Amino acid sequence: MAVSGFEGFEKRLELHFSGDDPVFGLRLLPFESLEEVLHAVQCTVVSAVGNHFFDSYVLSESSLFVYPTKIIIKTCGTTQLLKSVRPLIIKARDLGLSLCACRYTRGSFIFPESQPFPHASFVDEVTYLEDSLPNRLCFRKAIVMPSKLPSHSWHVFTASDDDVVSIDASDLDSYTVEVCMTELDRVLARKFFRRPKDGKSGDSAGKEMTEITGIGAINPNALICDFAFDPCGYSMNGIDGDRYSTIHVTPEDGFSYASFECVAGTGDGDDIGETLKRVSLVFRPAKMSVSTTGAGREVWGRVKSALEQVGMKCRSCSADEFPAAGRVVFRTFTSRRK
Repeated sequence: MAVSGFEGFEKRLELHFSGDDPVFGLRLLPFESLEEVLHAVQCTVVSAVGNHFFDSYVLSESSLFVYPTKIIIKTCGTTQLLKSVRPLIIKARDLGLSLCACRYTRGSFIFPESQPFPHASFVDEVTYLEDSLPNRLCFRKAIVMPSKLPSHSWHVFTASDDDVVSIDASDLDSYTVEVCMTELDRVLARKFFRRPKDGKSGDSAGKEMTEITGIGAINPNALICDFAFDPCGYSMNGIDGDRYSTIHVTPEDGFSYASFECVAGTGDGDDIGETLKRVSLVFRPAKMSVSTTGAGREVWGRVKSALEQVGMKCRSCSADEFPAAGRVVFRTFTSRRK
């Protein structure tokens, strides 16, 4: 393990709003306003694409998704994600929107000592969030979900107001899947390094990586916005109707990491299992964690069965209930391959 390196494990923030304009809502925020928020977080936009349902931004450190009444920011490295909470609340208020629910999740940092305040500890993060959120978000819960892998645990904080039922109703047909992978196969990880002086832009190099790694085949129906960093690293956002997917890769040996996240539908049958099989085969990690939020029991079984088919063994499983989020199930896996 390297003494220090780039922190791949992301911090993820999801904010839900209610108000006067559920059709356009947060999508009316000027790009300059989003840039101000991202400046506080310490990252920038490198590529973007949108459709009828939402706007998607690839960031210098991960991703941003803006829906009319929901915003999701996911950032890696030493970004200060939680510093986006207060300015987003203020900017949304100017649009006639008020915050009604918040969810913050992350894995276990590889280099926790390098994280700035308030991300140096989960206690600090929770305290900062509680100080930043309106008092009406009174249903709050924070917990660290453990596993048998010391390098993989799941930190979850949720908060919601009295109108929590409205959010549950709007999300009954979908759930969120968050995957963290470490110790990537070295040969496969090399595909996320650019050739020296390749003369390509980040966008064109990203498209090449999407093709040669097999990422483009994970969801062939998705419109992909991808970007390759120099000398290494990769990010992509996928858009498929009103659902997003995103992948981020830190390929350096010693602290290699990749993440995958998507929104899946409760009526998708075995699709999520097949999707996670494809993801696992792109990276062949030695260790992998999968968190599902708002999914039913049949989904948990499909995830476990699908990953076992590609040589992953389930090592632990924990579950808990959270306000406005529903049941979160956290599983860890290790590769059977030597």
